[in-house]
Amino acid sequence: MLTLDLHDARPLHEQVASAIRRAIGEGSYRPGDRLPPAKDLAGALGINTNTVLRALRDLRDEGLLEFRRGRGVSVAGRADGRALLAQRARELLQEAKKYGYSRDDLIDILEDLT
Repeated sequence: MLTLDLHDARPLHEQVASAIRRAIGEGSYRPGDRLPPAKDLAGALGINTNTVLRALRDLRDEGLLEFRRGRGVSVAGRADGRALLAQRARELLQEAKKYGYSRDDLIDILEDLT
């Protein structure tokens, strides 16, 4: 199941979209799989249904989800590796900023790892 970080400063719809994108990228949801109804996701996450719907629309616009009348929302395709890494990099940059590190500091840290 999807989870949200209550300490994350990003809007909730972005967090929901990231969690679903990550689940698709990691293979928890595969092409053709149906997602639970937005109302059920919202209830499980403790957020408003409209917030989940906004996240689902964003993912539909990215081409990851398909909306089918009467059949719900299903996974259209798999998140490409670059998109998944870019999402994780954004999350890492936000985490670094929480601790007072800049983008350049983070780049230095990553370069030290290689």
